[in-house]
Amino acid sequence: MTRDEAMKEIAAAQDENRRANLKDADLMFADLIGANLYYADMRNADLRDANLQDANLTYANLTGAILRGARLIGARLIGAYLTDADLTGADLTDARLTGANLTEADLMDANLTDADLTEADLTGADLTDANLKGANMHYADLTGAILYYADLTGANLTGADLRDTIGCKREIS
Repeated sequence: MTRDEAMKEIAAAQDENRRANLKDADLMFADLIGANLYYADMRNADLRDANLQDANLTYANLTGAILRGARLIGARLIGAYLTDADLTGADLTDARLTGANLTEADLMDANLTDADLTEADLTGADLTDANLKGANMHYADLTGAILYYADLTGANLTGADLRDTIGCKREIS
């Protein structure tokens, strides 16, 4: 889907209060601040460096999406599907990812400061060098997650499943 087609689909979905179909869309560098993409199908979409600040992506399907360097500050990703998504260097400060599926997601160098990851599934996710300061990871599943040099200062890991996690070189406090 071309960028123009994708932007028209987003506008139509907003006007008609329906789910946007953005599968395979090219939305690199798109300005989608505050967009309502609730339940949107965004599988394999290219959202590199897109600005999704305060966007509503609740239950959106972002499986395999490329979100490298995307700005998702304050975004709502409650119950979103981000399996195999590339979030390298993404800014998810204050994002709400409650119950989100981030299985095998690439979150290297991502900023998750104060993000809410309550009951999120991070099985096999790569969180190398991720900033998780103050993140709420209450009952999150981190089975097999890669945590090399992740900063978990002040993170809430109460009830989190940390089985088979790989390497956390920084102190957890």
